[in-house]
Amino acid sequence: MFVKLNERVYLNPTRITRIKIDEVQDGIRVRFYEGQNQVAKSQRFPNVEAAQAWIEQIMK
Repeated sequence: MFVKLNERVYLNPTRITRIKIDEVQDGIRVRFYEGQNQVAKSQRFPNVEAAQAWIEQIMK
């Protein structure tokens, strides 16, 4: 089963080994990893709480 990340990207949650919330220069981003490789990143969020809520919503 795949999870829709955005209009162009679908993730296979069984292969995701790590999800990281990073603070970058222009806001907060969520990064998805398979092992050591980053496979996707999200749009920008204004704060960490919004990013966490978004992760919970898409991973249902």
